[in-house]
Amino acid sequence: MKLNKKDKNYLLSTLFRGYVIQCAACSVLTFGSTFLLGIMAEEFLRRYVLHYYLYYRTVYLYIVAVIMWGVCIIVLTYRLLKKVVAYVYELQAATGKLFDQTVSYIELSPELGEIAANINQLKQEAEGNARLAKENEQRKNDLIMYLAHDLKTPLSSVIGYLTLLRDESQISEELRKKYLSISLDKAERLEDLINEFFEITRFNISNITLQYTKINLTRLLEQLLYEFKPMLNEKNLQCNLCAADDIMLRCDADKIQRVLDNLLRNAVIYSFENTEITISAQCQEDTVSIIFCNHSDTLPEEKLNRIFEQFYRLDAARSTGSGGAGLGLAIAKQIVELHNGTIVAESQEEQIKFSIILPLS
Repeated sequence: MKLNKKDKNYLLSTLFRGYVIQCAACSVLTFGSTFLLGIMAEEFLRRYVLHYYLYYRTVYLYIVAVIMWGVCIIVLTYRLLKKVVAYVYELQAATGKLFDQTVSYIELSPELGEIAANINQLKQEAEGNARLAKENEQRKNDLIMYLAHDLKTPLSSVIGYLTLLRDESQISEELRKKYLSISLDKAERLEDLINEFFEITRFNISNITLQYTKINLTRLLEQLLYEFKPMLNEKNLQCNLCAADDIMLRCDADKIQRVLDNLLRNAVIYSFENTEITISAQCQEDTVSIIFCNHSDTLPEEKLNRIFEQFYRLDAARSTGSGGAGLGLAIAKQIVELHNGTIVAESQEEQIKFSIILPLS
C-alpha cells in the first residue's frame, strides 16, 4: 500500500520542524544568556576593575558560549537520530506482528499514525485473504470427498448389474434390457463426474482466453432450448423464450454458449416440477440483457451472496443426484466478466433470476 506525497513528507516535516525549533531555542537561550552576562560582566569590570579596557572584555565568555552551543547542537542531532532509529525498530517490530493472529491491532507512535493505519489495513486484508484461501481449500477438499463418494455409487451399480448379467444365464430379455439401461445411465453419470474432476483441474491451472466472432444470439438460445428438451420433459418443465429476432452479438461463441448452458442447466436442476422457465433477451443501446427466471426455493441472502463462488453447491443439489462440482456459476461469471459484462442473481417469492448484461461489440 502506497502513501501519498503528503503522508510520505509528514514524518520528515514533523521531525525537521521539531529539530529546527529545538536548535533555534537552544541558540536563542545560549547567545541571549551570553549577551546578558557579557553586559553584566562589562558593567562590573567598568566599575570595579581599573584599566578594564586592557582586557579582552567578554571574548572568553563568547568562546564558552559557542562551545556550549556546539555541544547542544550535537546533543539535539543525536536525539534526532536516536528517534529515527527508534522509529525504524518500532516499524520492524510492527512487521513482526503483521501475521500474528493474537494481535488484533498494531499501535505505533503518534507521528507514525498514517503508517499504522496502512499497516493495520494491510493486516486485515492479509488475514481476510488467508481466511478465504483456507475456506476455498476446505470447500475443495469437501468437494473432492463428495465426488469420490459420488463416483463410488454409480460405479458400484454398474459393477452390480453387469455381474448379474454375467452370472444369471436364465435372465429374461426384458430384465437384460432393463439392467443394461440402468448400467448405461450409471456409466453416463460416472462420466459426468469424471469430467467434473477435469473441470476442477482446468479451472485452477489455466486462464480462459477469448476468440471473438459475430453470432446470432437468438438462434443460439433456440438451439439451447432444443437440446434441453429431454431434461425439461423429465420434470415436466415448460421453457419459454422471449427474444427479438436476430440479435447479433460479438463474443466468444463457445464460451457464451457454455454460460447459457450452465444457467439453463442450473434452472432445470433447481426448478420445481411442473413449473415454467423463462429466458428473455433484449437489446438496450450498445448492450444486450439476458435473463433466466425459474421457480425454486427462495435463497437466503448468505447463500445468494456466495452463489458465484468456486466449489459452492447448494445442499439441495446433493439430493438430486445431478449436482455439479460448484464450478458452473463461478466459470459463467468469469466468462461474462472477461467479455466486460456483468452477471447478478436475485431470489424472492420462490423465484430465482440470473441477469446478464453484455456489450454488443
